[in-house]
Amino acid sequence: MRYSVSLFAAVCSAVSIAGLATPAQAQGRGGPVPVFVQEAAETEFVDRIEAIGTLRANETVEITATVTDTVTGVYFDDGARVAAGDTLLTMADGEERALLEEENAAANEARRQLNRAQSLVGQGTISRSVLDERKRSYETAVARRRALQSRLKDRVITAPFDGVVGLRRISVGALVTPGDVITRIHDDSVMKLDFSVPTAYLSTIEPGLAIRARARALEGREFEGEISSLDNEIDPVTRSIIVRALLANDDRVLRPGLLMTVELLRNPRRAVTISEDAIVPIARETYAYVAVEKDGKPVAERRKITLGTRRPGEVEVIDGLSVGDRVVTRGASQLTPGQAIEVKAVSKSGDTLEELLGPDAATSQPVGG
Repeated sequence: MRYSVSLFAAVCSAVSIAGLATPAQAQGRGGPVPVFVQEAAETEFVDRIEAIGTLRANETVEITATVTDTVTGVYFDDGARVAAGDTLLTMADGEERALLEEENAAANEARRQLNRAQSLVGQGTISRSVLDERKRSYETAVARRRALQSRLKDRVITAPFDGVVGLRRISVGALVTPGDVITRIHDDSVMKLDFSVPTAYLSTIEPGLAIRARARALEGREFEGEISSLDNEIDPVTRSIIVRALLANDDRVLRPGLLMTVELLRNPRRAVTISEDAIVPIARETYAYVAVEKDGKPVAERRKITLGTRRPGEVEVIDGLSVGDRVVTRGASQLTPGQAIEVKAVSKSGDTLEELLGPDAATSQPVGG
């Protein structure tokens, strides 16, 4: 919780107008110093690690041809969504279909010859070796037919999974050869976010850890996800490891290649929290003044504290304070250990100075102002 210097001056002026001493005046006369205090609270805290990552689709495939032939049909548009098994492209297959008809006839004839041989061998008319030969002929014809069916299948290219196709790079009538890229298809239902993390944090990073990600291209919109896996090696140059997180993409706004800022939320915990305004640095040590009762009167007790993680307006206290301790947030600069104080207001997280002062905050002016 932060207060402006001008507003605090207004408070002091209001106190002076009301016949009470300002902090400086009170200190000069040895009277109690007016202060604002805040109760130390227990709140949720996490350690944040920031990184830069790049999005990848859950699955990505370049659609290419496996045979050389002429394109006879293209059945998708640029950026279209397709389902697994949808036909994307067909190629000329007239010769293969004619050969398949020939092999079908050969296989049917071989089957009839095999059936006839089976009946004759039972009558002892032909030898067993002739039956075996007929069987081999039939099996060979069936194998050739399967090979032709496979060649026909190679001339029909289908979507391997549900996803979105990219730009079409081929047209009807074009001659394609193995390796020619027809388009690229992404499964963007879930996105993979890859980013590097220093190995200093390796012990606390594991699958399931929550993350938040933002992209400037998406106007700072925030996406939540979790770590799914870590790479199996550490980069010997950067001493970092590649971490992969998964982000849901139900509305399909995330695209492969997008640069994102990642925030890892590790070590979630409950922690004692106070306002940053209560911190009093002295040399290399950190202190806070706590309002305590002594002989029935409030006095300021200076305590050495150990700080942890910071976030806007608040700071985690690892040691030195307990939940409920009333720490001085305004007026601490006028205090000395054991100084008598007058608690003007007790604030809570989120309270503004105007709310603490009430209606007089807007009308109070410095003396002589």
